[in-house]
Amino acid sequence: MKVLKFGGTSLGSSQRMKNVAQLIREGEKKIVVLSAMSGTTNTLIDIAACFYQKDKESAYEIIGKHEQRYAIEIDQLFSTSLYKEKAQAEITNCFHHIWSFSEGPFTHFEEKDIVAQGEIMSCCMMNYYLQECGVHSVLLPALDFMRTTVDAEPDLDYISEKLTSLLNQNKDAEIYITQGFICRNAFGQVDNLKRGGSDYTASLIGAALHSEEIQIWTDIDGMHNNDPRFVNGTSPVRQLNFEEAAKLAYFGAKILHPTCILPAKTHNIPVRLLNTLDPAAPGTLISNTAEKGKIKAVAAKDGITYVKIKSERSLVLHKFLSKVFETFASYQTPVDMVTTSEIGVSVTIDDKTHLPEIIKELQPYASVTLEEDMVIICVVGDLEWQNIGFEASIINSLKDIPVRMISYGGSNSNVSLVMKAADKKRALQALSESLFG
Repeated sequence: MKVLKFGGTSLGSSQRMKNVAQLIREGEKKIVVLSAMSGTTNTLIDIAACFYQKDKESAYEIIGKHEQRYAIEIDQLFSTSLYKEKAQAEITNCFHHIWSFSEGPFTHFEEKDIVAQGEIMSCCMMNYYLQECGVHSVLLPALDFMRTTVDAEPDLDYISEKLTSLLNQNKDAEIYITQGFICRNAFGQVDNLKRGGSDYTASLIGAALHSEEIQIWTDIDGMHNNDPRFVNGTSPVRQLNFEEAAKLAYFGAKILHPTCILPAKTHNIPVRLLNTLDPAAPGTLISNTAEKGKIKAVAAKDGITYVKIKSERSLVLHKFLSKVFETFASYQTPVDMVTTSEIGVSVTIDDKTHLPEIIKELQPYASVTLEEDMVIICVVGDLEWQNIGFEASIINSLKDIPVRMISYGGSNSNVSLVMKAADKKRALQALSESLFG
């Protein structure tokens, strides 16, 4: 059985919902994972912010406008009064549930419950629409089977057991609809898999059921060899291995969430990226198969801070390196890239939350300098050292652009370069011209 995931832009209007319904009605039995309709999650976050600030008047206004939007979409989606009334009743209940949080104390758990209503509403509408069209679809609430552990990691054994049980209870269904993104934590509270978590949901379901394929449907034809927002004439990459796809996702390719890769890779389940606006396009296939001797794509990660740490020799050198990385780890601040010398280490980070504390802790042992507004450009492909000339081609492409740091990926699938954000567009264009003609 295949798992198909559709993002918010694919569900952005009643017409787009109809298009998705037409796509999923074709072929064999499947599980369909849906995000919230585009714009909904941000609106629900705004409502939660009003509750935090005890601004009930603004929350009431936002809820009213959003409820009106859904009423219009429901009227355009359904053709019979029976299903219009069913859908409207469910959506009204969701908004009443949201408003119930306007009284009493408000914490991040209540916020997560509010945000979860976006996926609940989109799945309700899709399920009723399919039923109106004569399809035997069944709604499988994600909150009944998607759970994380006390370490906030997916509980795959629990997911597999509960999901298999739900499927066995509904063996006659043609299509199973479920919510992406949302889950319960180990204590039973409504939680989520964070932004982009609908991709993760699809991958976890695929892994739990040992599915034949996971499909991620968006509004672009697969993963492109460069960022089409900055570079003209990009083209889809038809085949990637999991390592390459993970690097591209982590370093900025927006079409796929980085966390989606691991469950599929571990269970050897191919992932296919497809386009709801052009369903016939082949998209991108991600699998454990690798193409040798080929550079695949370029991606960029924004919001980078370059941190240069130079030893003052108050610690012996081997202890100095240990102290540096222990300090970043103690403040739960991940490091993207690292270069070292005999007296110093340079790193890049994308989370500056605890940077003042990190600098304060390191200052007795080192001088620390920062450069902000940086970007990481990542070139991905088969970059084994035997492939003579690949690194030279990359560096030569950027001969007119100052590069602050270069790192050769430990996986041999990427070369990463740090530069000023102001040079990002020029660098992406230069690499595209040089590497892809």
